[in-house]
Amino acid sequence: MSQPVGRVPQRRNARSNRARILATARQELGRNPDTTLEELARASGVVRRTLFGHFPGRAALLEALAEEAAEALQAAAAAGVEATDPAERALARFSLSMWPVGDRYRMLLALAQRDLGMERVGEILKPARVRVTAILERGQRDGVFHSHLPPAVMGAGLEAMTVALLEEVNTGALEDDGTRTAVATLIAAGVPEKQAHVVVDEVAAVVAAQALAEG
Repeated sequence: MSQPVGRVPQRRNARSNRARILATARQELGRNPDTTLEELARASGVVRRTLFGHFPGRAALLEALAEEAAEALQAAAAAGVEATDPAERALARFSLSMWPVGDRYRMLLALAQRDLGMERVGEILKPARVRVTAILERGQRDGVFHSHLPPAVMGAGLEAMTVALLEEVNTGALEDDGTRTAVATLIAAGVPEKQAHVVVDEVAAVVAAQALAEG
């Protein structure tokens, strides 16, 4: 049976509208977590009916953003670390690879407890938590990181620090491309400050070169 004329363009337009709505939601909810769906529709350049056709309510929109964040974090956690890296370089690479994802979805932090629930946020963050715990465990075993806390507990502390720094970016109190947070992460894990700066600078240069080659 032949496909009705216009059906493919309509589907393409629907995908484009959905992507534009989600991109606008990331931006607008980052500025104001109380932004309404009607305001998001206007900011997205679509009519209210179009937005509600994709997302029947606020919960559906936030869940779509959560799904995006989960996929992006999982990809970053899987690709951001080389197995042969020394632990301090692995942690720096992990932090740098996670920062763009965290920066992109930082508005979820403001909405997490109220709208998504911490259980859902925990599901989103699980791949990153598993990966960083393994890095910290290896670093402790190699004598690179402090060993006064279990790896998972140290990871929770580093995560909390990263969340706090993301929130400072969200309020405009801090400007960071991820390198300052990566340095702070290494220092908190037990790497001397001077060495932390050197490691992060080296890893950031490698990450930038790889991105340029892939782009």
